[in-house]
Amino acid sequence: MKTNRRNFLRNGALLGAAGSIYSPFTEANVQDKKSFKEPARTISIVDKTDVIVCGAGPAGVTAAIAAARAGANVRLFEAHGSLGGVWTNSLLGYLIDFDKPGFNQELVRKLTERDALTGEKRWKPGKSFSAPIQGLAYHPEEMKLLLEELCMEVGVKVQYHTRVVAAYRQGRQLTTIVTESKSGRQAWQAPVFVDTTGDGDLGALAGCEFEIGVEKECPCQPLSLNCLILVKDVNQLRNMVHGGMRSSTEFINDGTEDLMREIRRAGVEPSYGRPMFFPVRGNLVSAMMNHEYSINATDAAAVSDATIRARAEMNRIIKGLRRLGGIWEDIQIVASPEQIGIRDGRRIRGRYTVIKDDLVVGIKHDDSVLKSHAPVDVHALKHDQRLNGNADYSIQVQPYDIPMRALIAKDVDGLVMAGRCISGDFIAHSSYRVTGNAVPMGEAAGCLAAIAATTKRQPHDVPFSDVKPVIEKVRLG
Repeated sequence: MKTNRRNFLRNGALLGAAGSIYSPFTEANVQDKKSFKEPARTISIVDKTDVIVCGAGPAGVTAAIAAARAGANVRLFEAHGSLGGVWTNSLLGYLIDFDKPGFNQELVRKLTERDALTGEKRWKPGKSFSAPIQGLAYHPEEMKLLLEELCMEVGVKVQYHTRVVAAYRQGRQLTTIVTESKSGRQAWQAPVFVDTTGDGDLGALAGCEFEIGVEKECPCQPLSLNCLILVKDVNQLRNMVHGGMRSSTEFINDGTEDLMREIRRAGVEPSYGRPMFFPVRGNLVSAMMNHEYSINATDAAAVSDATIRARAEMNRIIKGLRRLGGIWEDIQIVASPEQIGIRDGRRIRGRYTVIKDDLVVGIKHDDSVLKSHAPVDVHALKHDQRLNGNADYSIQVQPYDIPMRALIAKDVDGLVMAGRCISGDFIAHSSYRVTGNAVPMGEAAGCLAAIAATTKRQPHDVPFSDVKPVIEKVRLG
């Protein structure tokens, strides 16, 4: 049968209606040369559940598992194709400040059982960690699989390749989110939502006040694109691998100076002044050698350009090293991440804001969800500061509490946060943002959300005395 333009358009419209994913095309309604009016449409509500978690990074996957263990029906949305966020989609490669009880230790124990963890202070049967843990390196593929298994065990409904794009309220109450995916635009409802998007996407869409970077809208800490690197013999690079040892009890330095000399010998001046290798397994290492400066993480075009530059730089460094031969013979990149690593995103205004002075005095709270030991870690904000690696704020951090109130949105009801997007100032955020803190934040947020949803209360109306025993109950580590 001869196909003309009219038949093609008619058949396309019918296919769209039958699949109930895409609506038949609508004539473009161009208002002027600078605007386009999108037609209104009705979206089906796919599901109503107890708790919806947006973002499946360290905080989000923990929140979803904790909420499910606490008795809630949970949906977890993730924009990429695996759980773990910066651990997996960004190939972070190491775990910092991971001495916290609960899910942190559960992960370390289960990764150790899978032979997927490298580091001196590893979990041993019948023992717990007694000091802050630095530089525990893990295998990202094992992490992906483990997190999926844990979600499946407790009935978390995971949906990948799905991004939250709109949020709707009735008064102050957040009631509905809209997602975009290959299934089109879909609406979802719950009495409680958890923003673990890292960049505070849900809070911003819901109308919460927020800050980014040093000021309201940057300057921000740089982005980094880590890669998995295969080397010929990791033992020949021991002095350049973070966490290498001189003896059974003494760590050597982090290897940055020796690695920097080799990169320069290869004819490359890296954008990060403290390049690092982290062990993964055998001759597989994780590399952080790149910084992208002055990028607002909420600017998609800028992040895209930064990703392209960073991937090119990482390949340039590795190819330069390979040309040196010797210990660098056959070195190659085996994987670059889906998502460039982001340090600064939106910090959603909560019912308490963690500030620099809290770190200095080692503040304590009755509703503490974790105690952080992490130092202030502000990576150089400008390219001309790169050789120092980090900005020097000369702040001596005392172990400090993060209260549950910092995880509860101030401007919107039914919304809690965990991870990078909780309520804090720039300096405090540069300490608490490490994943060893994101995990207990997720535990607290998930338990709080489950209690609020199943008892028909607002998160801010649930006393910490109700939440604390539930957190202890869901901890299996």
